[in-house]
Amino acid sequence: MSAATFIRSLAGDRRGVTAVEFAIVALPLSMLLMGGFDLGHQAYIRSVMQGALTDAARRASVQDPELAASGSTTEEQVTNSIKDQLAAITPGATITVTESNFYDFSGIGNPEKLMTDVNANGEYDAADNDCFSDLNENGKYDSDTGRDGIGGANDVAFYKADIDMPRLLPVARLMGFSPNYRMSVATAVRNQPHGTQKTPPVVCGS
Repeated sequence: MSAATFIRSLAGDRRGVTAVEFAIVALPLSMLLMGGFDLGHQAYIRSVMQGALTDAARRASVQDPELAASGSTTEEQVTNSIKDQLAAITPGATITVTESNFYDFSGIGNPEKLMTDVNANGEYDAADNDCFSDLNENGKYDSDTGRDGIGGANDVAFYKADIDMPRLLPVARLMGFSPNYRMSVATAVRNQPHGTQKTPPVVCGS
């Protein structure tokens, strides 16, 4: 067989072409599949964590709540309840739950309410002897009115859960992502009116 004939026969030989084509698409296909699984796993964890947080918050909103979790305080029981529900699907995770409470829903993320605005500029001015409702009862004007813990009767308990855990698949190295999931969920629940809610004091010029 001449060299020219061999080259023509080699050019027309289709054996093994499927393996070559698969080698070309294997890496991007694998990355696409792992990325999809990774996003699905994140969504699943977020959904379970939000459900666990909301359920624990509702159970804790009644007087003398009973949660099926360890802890000497209701706050500890809420935290451990969430961790227990996530334990099986979040190996190696660090879960942090923080609780704060507000006088009402409007206080979440907002400063304390002005009761007297002497120069009507919409801002608190101690020099003008402006007065404000001291919602967190610390004697000074704050842009964050949250108090530690879940509060008492009729208070609004605000819960936030953060999770930091290794990704399910090694997709981070291939796609330049962080090697860990970092997610947060939150919920706010008004405690049941099992008593009289304490009215915050009005403070002026502090």
